[in-house]
Amino acid sequence: MRDVLFLTHRIPYPLNKGEKIRAYHVLRYLQARGRVHLGTFIDHPDDERHAGMLAAGCASSCMIRIAPRLARLRSLAGLFTGQALSVRYYLDQELQRWVRQTLNDHDIGAVLAYSGPMAQYVPATSPRPLLRLMDLVDVDSEKWRAYGEAARWPLAGIYRREARRLLAWERQVAQRCDHTLLVSGAEAALLRRLAPESAHKIDYFNLGVDSDFYSPAHRFDTPYPAGINLVFTGALDYQPNIEAVDWFARRVLPHLQSRHPGLMFHIVGLRPVARVLGLCRNAGVAVHANVPDVRPYLHHATLAVAPLSLARGMQTKVLEAMAMQKVVVVTPQAFEGISAHTQQELMVAPDDGAFIECILGALADPGTMAVMGARARQRILLDYRWETSLQRLGRLLQNHPLQERTWQAASACVLRPTT
Repeated sequence: MRDVLFLTHRIPYPLNKGEKIRAYHVLRYLQARGRVHLGTFIDHPDDERHAGMLAAGCASSCMIRIAPRLARLRSLAGLFTGQALSVRYYLDQELQRWVRQTLNDHDIGAVLAYSGPMAQYVPATSPRPLLRLMDLVDVDSEKWRAYGEAARWPLAGIYRREARRLLAWERQVAQRCDHTLLVSGAEAALLRRLAPESAHKIDYFNLGVDSDFYSPAHRFDTPYPAGINLVFTGALDYQPNIEAVDWFARRVLPHLQSRHPGLMFHIVGLRPVARVLGLCRNAGVAVHANVPDVRPYLHHATLAVAPLSLARGMQTKVLEAMAMQKVVVVTPQAFEGISAHTQQELMVAPDDGAFIECILGALADPGTMAVMGARARQRILLDYRWETSLQRLGRLLQNHPLQERTWQAASACVLRPTT
């Protein structure tokens, strides 16, 4: 194969968010097969220390520091230009120049853009034949539509506008690219319905899990007090996760505690906002911020919950808990795209009453919980290992007529500031 240009909206390390995990494993897969040129953004100071490690495995790289506050201001210009705000958010002239130069200077056979806004860097023309791949991951316009339905004025209007503009962008991207990929068969089917003109070239490859890393075979000291401990993991500055833990703490937890005094709900993740931290005022709620490893919290939890109502695509948090052989209670939104047998490999609860019933039933039957956890782990081993999931992407790259050369190895690094 010829060289690949990989463009992603966030530096794919550390592995502390689902979007970074998928991007990182895609990058490693590509690097194992040849020369990769990486273009990406760094939006948090803590992530910058990983730039050198990532660049060392690439033929070249351009990592742009982005200030979220300035990027939000830049995105507002989309209100006057008719563009989707999230596309404007990632507009950067320095990265545009680097992409053009990289295409001119290297034998690039394929461009893989990860996340819809990065499609703006996929060129309409190129110096030589070019395979254009888009990994949208999720149909992000549907997330904004759901935001619009849940929010009040004036945010509801902004969110609905973003949903319309972003869907138009997603349809345009699907038309321009040779293949558009998503995170699950369900998400691919949704985009085919919304973009029927491109349905024939819309596909997917599943999320995966490092099943050796997320394994119940590891031993960890418990981070919990004695008793029943329920856990939620995820980025705690992300609106769907914020809504999820707030809902669970208010609507579900008190009912569980009335039957099991001392039961605790543990919220584990990065950068908790004030609303999440404020939940600690509720009896039996603990927030564990910025922990270096979530596995001890999963390993020693009685069970895991994923009560998301605004979720899109497939949830990494659910797959990781299943890999750790945990019973997971999820909403239908958090279950979307996962090929598991409900009430056998995980539990699906559509509302607070069902959540309460599922959890109380599980707590009353430890034997059934053990069997369900073992089945959950087996489902991950069967369907959600990265080496299996990435084969679909590999076939697109290997079988395309533009990719006739064998990949080679090289390394270089370019780290550039935001302009």
